[in-house]
Amino acid sequence: MSHPRMNYQAFLSKLAGNENLAAWANQLPDQIDAGLNPKRYGDLPRWQQALSALPELTSRTIDMNTSRVGARGDITPQQSEQLREALMGLHPWRKGPFELFGVHIDTEWRSDWKWERLKDHIAPLAGRTVLDVGCGSGYHCWRMRGAGAELVVGIDPTPLFVVQYFALQHYLQDPSVAVLPMGIEALPEKLAAFDTVFSMGILYHRRSPFDHLIQLREALVSGGELVLETLIIDGQLGECLVPEGRYSKMGNVWFLPSTATLESWLSKAGFKNIRVVDVAQTTTGEQRRTEWMRFHSLAEFLDPDNPQLTAEGHPAPKRAVLLAEKP
Repeated sequence: MSHPRMNYQAFLSKLAGNENLAAWANQLPDQIDAGLNPKRYGDLPRWQQALSALPELTSRTIDMNTSRVGARGDITPQQSEQLREALMGLHPWRKGPFELFGVHIDTEWRSDWKWERLKDHIAPLAGRTVLDVGCGSGYHCWRMRGAGAELVVGIDPTPLFVVQYFALQHYLQDPSVAVLPMGIEALPEKLAAFDTVFSMGILYHRRSPFDHLIQLREALVSGGELVLETLIIDGQLGECLVPEGRYSKMGNVWFLPSTATLESWLSKAGFKNIRVVDVAQTTTGEQRRTEWMRFHSLAEFLDPDNPQLTAEGHPAPKRAVLLAEKP
């Protein structure tokens, strides 16, 4: 991976200075190259071209504590059009919203709503080392940094999201936040390096939920906090929906437990102090098609005659946030 605007060097230096992460920092360059291999991802050169087209602008104000993460500063109408066109070249934008120099990236997800639901429940992030698994373009990573985290490592195997992160990073210029092109399987075993680990919107995509929960536990330091957000169903202890075909038109959905079942899974996976802090129905206000994500979204995934059901007749998406600690 050789692109002038995709440079992890300052981040890797920070990682090398962290005693729990220094050993991983040595492996990371090879893992990053593997995750951004243009032979494997044919669209990567096109996305990098969009990144190269971003205008050079000076950020006077950086926003990480407002709903629209981004940067503000002086911009000419011509630069604004150039910026918008370059960012649109990275379509689709899934998680956000962002705003760069007056250009509002109205993403498919109002990820700020999820952040508002959980931010007052979690352990304060000030000074903490944080991992965000399946972070997308890194919206929540920036919010974590804005909340005072010392170092935020996001991981996501989708190269487009990594390029989107670098588009933001070009103007935010914060080496304490990185989105790495990999899944959780790339983490060293029993890393025990993070004070807080987030897994949001990932568990239901895993064929083995217990393997995922154990991977999350092993990434945490003793006493560290897991923030788990996932699809759930209404039901009793032991109840779990295993969709035979698709769920909400997604083909890779494996397990939707009740909250009581999920709590028991966390306990069995070795966590303690487990509690549900939020349950919310996903609405078409929170997940929807926009000009920045022009494909089908939640409205097309629900039963047109009964929005309480998915297109397949399952209960419509409902999400819970649970917190738990590693002993």
